[in-house]
Amino acid sequence: MAEIMEIRESSIADPGPLGLAGFALTTFILSMSNAQFVPAAFSALFLPLALFYGGFAQILAGMWEFKKNNTFGAVAFTTYGAFWLSLASMVILQTLKIINFGDYAHAATGLYLIGFTIFTFYMWIGTFRINNALLAVFTFLEITFIFLDLAEFGFISSVPGGVFGLITALCAWYASAAAIINPLYKRTVLPVGPRR
Repeated sequence: MAEIMEIRESSIADPGPLGLAGFALTTFILSMSNAQFVPAAFSALFLPLALFYGGFAQILAGMWEFKKNNTFGAVAFTTYGAFWLSLASMVILQTLKIINFGDYAHAATGLYLIGFTIFTFYMWIGTFRINNALLAVFTFLEITFIFLDLAEFGFISSVPGGVFGLITALCAWYASAAAIINPLYKRTVLPVGPRR
C-alpha cells in the first residue's frame, strides 16, 4: 500500500512549464505597453491575464510545486502569481477610486515594485544552482524591475523596463518550451544548461 501511495504522489505532472508560460505572456503584454510599442490604451490588456493566467494559473503551479517538494518553484510561482493578482487589483481599485494615492500614485507603485525587486534578487542567486535558462529569466527580470523602479520614481521613462521585460518574457517562454519539448522528445532539443 505504501508503494502505491508513493507512486501516486510522484506521478504529478511538472507544473513548471505552466507557471513559466503564464508569467511570460503576462509579462510580454505589459512590457509591450511599458516599452511603448503599442498604443497606451492597450495597457489594460494585461489585467485579465494578470488575474487569470499570470495570477491564478501561476499560483496553482506554485501549489503543485509544493506537492513536488520543489521549494524554489513553489515560492517563485506563488509569489509572482500573487504579484500579478495584486498589481491587477491595485490598478482596478485605483480606477474605481476605491483607493487613492493622490500625487503619490507613482511613488506607491515604485515602493511596491522595490519589494519584488528585493525578492527577485535572492531568487536570482538561487538560479545559479539550477540552470542557465532560469538564470537568464531571473537576470533579465531583476534588470526589468530595477528599470521600472527608476521609472516609477521619475528618473527614466518606462521604455528600458519594457524592453528588458520583453527579453524576460522570451527567456521564460524558452524555459517553458524546453520543459515541455525536451521530455516529450526524450532528448535535449532546447538546451537549458545545468549549473553545478
